[in-house]
Amino acid sequence: MDELNIIDISKSLSNPVRLNILNWLKEPESNFPPHETVKHFNDGVCASYIQEKTQLSQSTISTYLSMMEKCGLLISTRHGKWSYFKRNEEVLRCYREYFE
Repeated sequence: MDELNIIDISKSLSNPVRLNILNWLKEPESNFPPHETVKHFNDGVCASYIQEKTQLSQSTISTYLSMMEKCGLLISTRHGKWSYFKRNEEVLRCYREYFE
């Protein structure tokens, strides 16, 4: 992991809402309602559920999720018109190891 990526991840984690999102996605079953169309959390959590939980605008959450995906913290999967997000555990592991 290069320093530029470390800086981008650190910037992303400096926002309390983005940090909360990452923490909520650690245990999606405990933090989000069951999905209506996809009956599991294998592909993550629908962006609309994340937006609802944060009570922020759709455009703000879209920007946050895009930023987190761009630096590698999240992986997105599309199901029709819906985007699902989950943690990228490999990037999180490398980020932790960088500081050890």
